[in-house]
Amino acid sequence: MSRRVSMPAADDLFRPTGDSTGPAVRAVPDPPADVPDKPQKGPSGRVRHEEKITVYVSSAELMELERARLTLRGEHGMAVDRGRLVREALHLVLGELEAEGEGSALVRRLRES
Repeated sequence: MSRRVSMPAADDLFRPTGDSTGPAVRAVPDPPADVPDKPQKGPSGRVRHEEKITVYVSSAELMELERARLTLRGEHGMAVDRGRLVREALHLVLGELEAEGEGSALVRRLRES
């Protein structure tokens, strides 16, 4: 005999149970209405991020990233984490790609590799 318990789905838990004149309750909320059509320009800075990617780097690249982070902290008095440093660098590279196109450093480096 199986000891596994059958659990109801979220939509079953939040379904209307009678005469509902109020707003419908859903298991997954609608996206916010104030989402801009175009993505914001510029790095997002110190905010909570909803999206995540995983990037694998070599140990040498990780050491360069840490060295840059420590340089910013030691020589410039800026305490930033690796994520923010990567987001800023990404913003700079993508901005140059948009402005320079074929002549951008990103295009040149990717063609060389």
